[in-house]
Amino acid sequence: MGTSASKNSGSCHGGREGQLYVSLKMENFKIRRDLIPHVYGSVPITGSWDFSKALSMARESASMWELSFVVSPDHETLDFKFLLKPKYSNAPCVVEEGPSRLLTGGTLEEGDARSALFKIGGDEEVLEYKVFIKADIVSPFDLAASWRAYQENLQPSRVRGIPDVSINVAPNTGLEQIGPASPLELDLEHYVVPAPSASAGVVYAANLTETPRSLPTAGIFSKNDALSGSSYGSSKAGVFSLDYSISCKDLDTTVLDPDSDHPKCPPAPGMVESKSVGTFSPLPKQDGQKGLFVDRGVGSPRLVKSASAGAFTFDLKLDSETKKGMPAAAGAVAAAAVADQMLGPKEDSRLAIVLVGLPARGKTFTAAKLTRYLRWLGHETKHFNVGKYRRLKLGTNQSADFFRGDNPEGLEARNEVAALAMEDMIAWMQEGGQVGIFDATNSTRKRRNMLMKMAEGKCKIIFLETICNDEHIIERNIRLKIQQSPDYAEEPDFQAGMLDFKERLANYEKAYEPVEEGSYIKMIDMVSGQGGQIQVNNISGYLPGRIVFFLVNTHLTPRPILLTRHGESRDNVRGRIGGDAVLSEAGELYSKKLANFVEKRLKSERTASIWTSTLQRTILTASPIVGFPKIQWRALEEINAGVCDGMTYEEIKKNMPEEYESRKKDKLRYRYPRGESYLDVIQRLEPVIIELERQRAPVVVISHQAVLRALYSYFADRPLKEIPHIEVPLHTIIEIQMGVIGVQEKRYKLMD
Repeated sequence: MGTSASKNSGSCHGGREGQLYVSLKMENFKIRRDLIPHVYGSVPITGSWDFSKALSMARESASMWELSFVVSPDHETLDFKFLLKPKYSNAPCVVEEGPSRLLTGGTLEEGDARSALFKIGGDEEVLEYKVFIKADIVSPFDLAASWRAYQENLQPSRVRGIPDVSINVAPNTGLEQIGPASPLELDLEHYVVPAPSASAGVVYAANLTETPRSLPTAGIFSKNDALSGSSYGSSKAGVFSLDYSISCKDLDTTVLDPDSDHPKCPPAPGMVESKSVGTFSPLPKQDGQKGLFVDRGVGSPRLVKSASAGAFTFDLKLDSETKKGMPAAAGAVAAAAVADQMLGPKEDSRLAIVLVGLPARGKTFTAAKLTRYLRWLGHETKHFNVGKYRRLKLGTNQSADFFRGDNPEGLEARNEVAALAMEDMIAWMQEGGQVGIFDATNSTRKRRNMLMKMAEGKCKIIFLETICNDEHIIERNIRLKIQQSPDYAEEPDFQAGMLDFKERLANYEKAYEPVEEGSYIKMIDMVSGQGGQIQVNNISGYLPGRIVFFLVNTHLTPRPILLTRHGESRDNVRGRIGGDAVLSEAGELYSKKLANFVEKRLKSERTASIWTSTLQRTILTASPIVGFPKIQWRALEEINAGVCDGMTYEEIKKNMPEEYESRKKDKLRYRYPRGESYLDVIQRLEPVIIELERQRAPVVVISHQAVLRALYSYFADRPLKEIPHIEVPLHTIIEIQMGVIGVQEKRYKLMD
């Protein structure tokens, strides 16, 4: 066990002088987080068998506790025991069963390497800790070197000394070089794997908007079909209405039950989903039970204040108005929703962002980005594109003459489809929608007044005007329009399409009237992300403020964002969640391969940066990457598992079955006791998203599974309910390409 020690520190032990170094460790994979292991005993450990003088053991890992010390030269025998002290109460300490342990001259007495047994609550529960006791003679020089290493944070956590921002300007030159010069394969295409089928790829942004429900299916109308001749409000008479008794296959989106391979329909208005069986049942309206509620987690009752009484009662049911007014979010988003619901008029809780601007000014892409951001925060948001309505009703090949301001037939037709889109958006809001983004040129006061009259008493309108004076950007956007817009899908001659679109643009410019009425946000030369202005008028409230903040930081400069989990950690091998473990051998190999990948992929992007969490498995994964700034974010840390930190899912299932079942029913909203839910993670990641949008250079994000699921869902525009089930495998890089053509995805699997 160790070398015998003498009372005299100057004695010779195996040919060298030294002092006795002792390390005591206890391990229990089913550890109780409310009980802290301690050591107490005779001199020189605590000098007393008094519980109050016991020495606390430190956490070495999720399941291991450790206490190490150097023994005074005038003591040879150590007499001690382990005990457990309650962390959160003044309950009695629990002393290990059996006699005390004796360590004489660095050698453990026979039988004292036994496990430590603790009886909790009498004999009702027995905790067993494995005990590891190590003793050795350490020379003064080794002891001093060990202390210096500890001071410099080299061991056991050799990454803690890294500052928040550091730049490695050259690879290490030592013998253990692990930088990009390592002889690993560099053929990037060799590692490409298919992205999930849900990824949109390169799709014209307007085609991803809300599918019109006031019009028949695409292809029924052509450009030669006659207009109905009715005014823009004629759809109320049933001219364009559809039978709303639609089946599941008619919906433009379906969601997957986590425990089933079959899609299920979202609930219809007035229906509520049963979390336990996944079915829908009528949601009774409880006018007498309206009030504030606080969701304390899945399976927990909501706290409801009755309108007729001054007391709070517990009730698991919500009235339909309350349910519609609350976003599927947490923290500040939910608090703002409650405030809007309790204090403001009903129309203020429904917001219409009405785009204004000439064609080719980035309206549709700005609307798509804003829609994605608000959905990700938990606000029910939909993007309504009037051009999509026009193409479905009137066909795709309208010439530039159709868009002349002095063409009464064309003007009436364009106003009619705009009104249909507005009516669809208002109807959706009345069914529970929160933010509608109305995407069209809306370039005249007359058109905007029509929209404000339709929205009166139903929703609040904020105009969002995009102005661009950069001819280079306008020319680029026009070319993209000709290449991607369905309006020119049947035009084989690119130059003819360019001439037609520029003529259409000239027609809009003749009639264009800048926004000067109502509440508005003006974005002037903001699309490049370099300078520009943003002007606001009559903007107030939480949600409009978040929108302005987002728009200030967004732009359309193309750049890649690389997302990857840390290399495999030792806790990954053991199946334990949370913790702050170091990398396994496979994880260390991945860190080298990742460094090679980044060096080749971003060799011409020296302004790129590497972002990690503050946990050592991500910092160690990034350590071989050189030549780029490295920035640590606490917001990128893994989801906080609370009291379940360090446990396996099997241990949670066995020891905390109610928590296990609650998490299984709704992983999105489930919050670990004293920990976090996925919705909490989204809230703390908002500054990360804003900064990723603001960056104009590539970023490599090395983080954790839950965090990357949330980040990926933002870029891929995945519904919140899908976030906990998104596949983010180890040792795989997800490359997100952001730019004016939307968001594209590519995946590289560097290791099997």
